[in-house]
Amino acid sequence: MFATLPVNALRTFESAARLRSFKLAAAELAVTPTAISHQIKALEQQLGFALFERVPRGVRLTPKGETLFAGVHGALLDVAATLEGLRPQPSTGSLCVSVTHSFAALWLVPRLGRFYQAYPHYLVRLEACAEVIDLQQDASVDVAVRYSRAHYPALHQTARLEESFGVYAAPGLAAAPPENPVLITVKWGDSALYDSGWHDWCRATVVDWWQRHAAMRSYHEEHYALQAAVAGQGLVLASSVMVSDMVDNGLLVAYRPEVRVPGAAYSVLCAPGRERHPPVRAFLAWLQQELPQGNGTK
Repeated sequence: MFATLPVNALRTFESAARLRSFKLAAAELAVTPTAISHQIKALEQQLGFALFERVPRGVRLTPKGETLFAGVHGALLDVAATLEGLRPQPSTGSLCVSVTHSFAALWLVPRLGRFYQAYPHYLVRLEACAEVIDLQQDASVDVAVRYSRAHYPALHQTARLEESFGVYAAPGLAAAPPENPVLITVKWGDSALYDSGWHDWCRATVVDWWQRHAAMRSYHEEHYALQAAVAGQGLVLASSVMVSDMVDNGLLVAYRPEVRVPGAAYSVLCAPGRERHPPVRAFLAWLQQELPQGNGTK
């Protein structure tokens, strides 16, 4: 049965489908876009159905093309993983991780040194952006860390880092806050978490800062808000995930630590099958070890 498999055409198809572009596939395989087009056309004729639709910025897989891509991509990843396991020395490789700016700056980057110690032959390329990446369409991204209350049944989820919100301040300010402190918050995509969080925290602690219309200072990124708090500029409502290193280093301390407000979660995701790619598999395994106890795949 293997004698009739169009192996070269399937490899060409996988590249074009993963990159969503005949031109990019041609560059990856060191051939011309015309050669890619001819191989895809021949494969479609052999199969008896279309694999791609033309769209303004490249190509899009048909439903049958999506099914074929899932099988071919997974099979090639398995072959790559088998070859990797047989090598006397691991090969080099890279992976692209999509994260928010704050998660990269406050949680991931400070820990990446341990990944490189464990896997010096792999390189992590961070793509920090606020926009949501479609992992099933953008094949340039291997792993995404998304902040949301949502779940993603169509994607492979390796871990889910739960958070809660609390109030933090520089040590001196936390020990004796003024009667009317400055409240620091964040204004970005899901800022309702912060607005309702401050309201819920004040209600739980039976303080009337919110009702007194306390002075508010807003930042568009969490690392700016936390730096303002470190500088003693006010009390900050912060994610337990984002603030963890600053608390460990003594830069911030929790004010009324017994009061916590529910937050969302950071989900570690990839397109199904991509978790078998050796650099991705190594990164996901390392990340699982870095998560606090009690967090994991859900």
